[in-house]
Amino acid sequence: MVVVLGMALLGALLGVRTARKRNGSGADMAQYAAGYGIAFALIGLVISLVLVRLV
Repeated sequence: MVVVLGMALLGALLGVRTARKRNGSGADMAQYAAGYGIAFALIGLVISLVLVRLV
């Protein structure tokens, strides 16, 4: 669970950074943060499932 949350936060931060680089508004930053956060959370979920299966 910690892996999923950590990856979601990392994704949100990367999303905000990407939107700022592209001179986006506050709404753009929120949308990028949500999109990247969801994508990274899914990646974190897969990583977490793989780790549970291996241990």
